[in-house]
Amino acid sequence: MALRSSHVHLLLPFLLLFCYFSSISSHNSQDPTTKTMEEFSGYAIHEFESFLSTSLHSISLDIETLQSQIEELSTFSDTPAPSVTRILYSENDVLARRYVKNLMGLSGLSVREDAVGNIFGRWDGYEPELEAVATGSHIDAIPYAGKYDGVVGVLGAIEAINVLRRSGFKPKRSLEVILFTSEEPTRFGIGCLGSRLMAGSEQLANSLKETVDSQNMSFFDAARSAGYAKDNEDLSTVFLKKGSYSAFVELHIEQGPILEEEGVSIGIVTAIAAPASMEVEFEGNGGHAGAVLMPYRNDAGLGAAELALAVEKYVLESGSIDTVGTVGILELHPGAINSIPSKSHLKIDTRDIDEKRRNTVVEKIHQSAVTIAKNRRLSLTEFKIINQDPPALSDKSIIRAMEIATQELNLTHKSMISRAYHDSLFMARISPMGMIFIPCYKGYSHKPEEYASSGDIANGVKVLALTLAKLSQD
Repeated sequence: MALRSSHVHLLLPFLLLFCYFSSISSHNSQDPTTKTMEEFSGYAIHEFESFLSTSLHSISLDIETLQSQIEELSTFSDTPAPSVTRILYSENDVLARRYVKNLMGLSGLSVREDAVGNIFGRWDGYEPELEAVATGSHIDAIPYAGKYDGVVGVLGAIEAINVLRRSGFKPKRSLEVILFTSEEPTRFGIGCLGSRLMAGSEQLANSLKETVDSQNMSFFDAARSAGYAKDNEDLSTVFLKKGSYSAFVELHIEQGPILEEEGVSIGIVTAIAAPASMEVEFEGNGGHAGAVLMPYRNDAGLGAAELALAVEKYVLESGSIDTVGTVGILELHPGAINSIPSKSHLKIDTRDIDEKRRNTVVEKIHQSAVTIAKNRRLSLTEFKIINQDPPALSDKSIIRAMEIATQELNLTHKSMISRAYHDSLFMARISPMGMIFIPCYKGYSHKPEEYASSGDIANGVKVLALTLAKLSQD
């Protein structure tokens, strides 16, 4: 394909970057792409590498402004600093969204929103008909959380765009920053709500018509209060076709201690473990804590406790460190110290990068619940699988682009698995996917002590910028 002369002056710095990446796969000077680029520029490949080595040290990243943006965004919170609470479609969520849209506009991105509030900021490439390269994350926060989870991947993505703009780079493929709606399941019990819908979940779109929050407000009433879902309850407009993007890359804090403990700058995610979530209810007879003798009890609380221990047992028996299980909610009714629980309610989370192994654990938990109910003379009134998502593998070409970026920046990196849930899990159903992790203090996340240093954030943004540059030219 002939190069357009009108774009030459904009392309030169990162044309060199493109040539370098092309040379990774073939150092043959007769390679047609390499030969064309050499003839066009008058440089030889080794001169491209020399230029790249010099230019990388002068990447213009405004970390002070980025850090101040993170701090300012944290003020849109329902709880006092240093905690952050930002619940879907709340007043502070709406204000935070407005703040991010303003930053997108200041960075020259064209902004649009879909029916549930996924926000897209696009930088048009010089071949806009090609599928874009996307990046992004979320800004909602569970109660009393921190200020970095998700936020680094949104504000850091905008700064990565700024880095490329300041360098004079012009992408061939458009670059798009996405702010995903409700990655956290706080309000309606649905994690990655926005990205699930983008991936085409008709089941979710239908179930949202009946979904209410703890205050009995419907999903659509809440959405309309925030300015979304204005016309009707048809969410098919949110769905994206497979291949809508050529690639998706998410920058995120690790939410674990490995990178910090090992002194590694960048984590390159090779796979995302996916959860299966279950809701379980036992029902017994209850009664007075003193009057009902032990042989005659049908204690729903003890049934729940036994099942919680069974979850741990089956996870450990899997034989894999990648298999995990958590009883995150255990509620007893009537909840009085002198009353035998007549009802118990559990929510269970199991995760693994091996879908078959995880599903085996789920089945064992189910069978255990049936057995416990029988042995304790309880009714198993509910055993519902809320979701059972498949794990996702990162794309090899994106992994390679991230590896090259870290090498050129002289940063150490480590291949690793993400055991936490991310929007990338669902974006993998739309396009090739990859994730960049940066260290966080003691692995803390979902708590006020969550922290990532300016240096680590800067490293992540630089790796993201170079990775986006590479992918946008492919």
